[in-house]
Amino acid sequence: MFKWLYSHVIDFTGLIVVAIVLYLVSISQFASKGLAFDVPNSFQQLNTIFLSILIEAIPFVLVGVLIAGFIQIFITEDHIRRWIPKNKFLAVLMSCFVGALFPACECGIVPIVRRLIAKGVPLYAGVGFLLTGPLINPIVILSTFMAFGNDLQMAGLRMGVGFFAALAIAGIISVLFKTNQLKHSSDIAVQHSHSTRKNQSFIQKLDGMLKHSIDEFFDMSKYLIIGAFIAASVQTFVSAQSLFIFGDGVIGSTIIMMGLAYILSLCSEADAFIGASFRQIVPPASILAFLVYGPMIDLKNTIMLLSTFKSRFVFVLLLLITLIVFVSILLISFFVRWS
Repeated sequence: MFKWLYSHVIDFTGLIVVAIVLYLVSISQFASKGLAFDVPNSFQQLNTIFLSILIEAIPFVLVGVLIAGFIQIFITEDHIRRWIPKNKFLAVLMSCFVGALFPACECGIVPIVRRLIAKGVPLYAGVGFLLTGPLINPIVILSTFMAFGNDLQMAGLRMGVGFFAALAIAGIISVLFKTNQLKHSSDIAVQHSHSTRKNQSFIQKLDGMLKHSIDEFFDMSKYLIIGAFIAASVQTFVSAQSLFIFGDGVIGSTIIMMGLAYILSLCSEADAFIGASFRQIVPPASILAFLVYGPMIDLKNTIMLLSTFKSRFVFVLLLLITLIVFVSILLISFFVRWS
């Protein structure tokens, strides 16, 4: 009974959120045509930021759910058992390397990781993939290189610090959690056995993949929209200057930049250009914190993770990412000479 009620409450919430989106889009269209509407400037700003986050994120979510659908239909538990090393360290190392080569946004990677873990990938390997995929894939590193005036140092440090931070976080997760931590394991468990799928034609499998992708998209999009709306509200109604309460030293500015990265919820393919705009305001180490922390965890991503994993795991993961990135940046600030 509770499960049925919870499902319907979530669906009803999703309808409300979609209605809000349609309302904001319609307001935007009316405003662009110059029609008379007594709409506060803050609401227009909220509308603009909200829609920009959605437009930026949805293409990556689409790619993510298509890959998740492919994994559900074409990848079996036997494949995963053969591919994932038995050794924990090697499994974490492999997941981080695969993530580094995989061009995914922090939104699009959540459904992929959920599907992989449901198929039998260990939680710690899924975390390694989750953290490195949006952070140090080739597109992100190239955009960082270009945003900082073809500067190899910032791009290289982003890749190095991000990779080793992901290794450390995934390693700690392997010690702290022994189960997959999925919130609804039974709901997203494998629904077609290998023996059933092997008798299907390629067209039937493709049809099943698309159906799973559609279900995954509508399931994840509700939380993406909620997260985007909250992030846009914070950006609109919380002054950036109010965040500068810790001073302008490395420690204070690093805390500020990590907070901004979390609140702004930028796409990892574009955040380097925003980070570069702070070069005259904060130290380079703090900008590096902005570039490493945001793709690993942000506001909209947290809400999507909470929809997938148990709350305790998400909060532990958030705490680990925050502490390890913060300590890593402080160490970098002492030992690296900035060009």
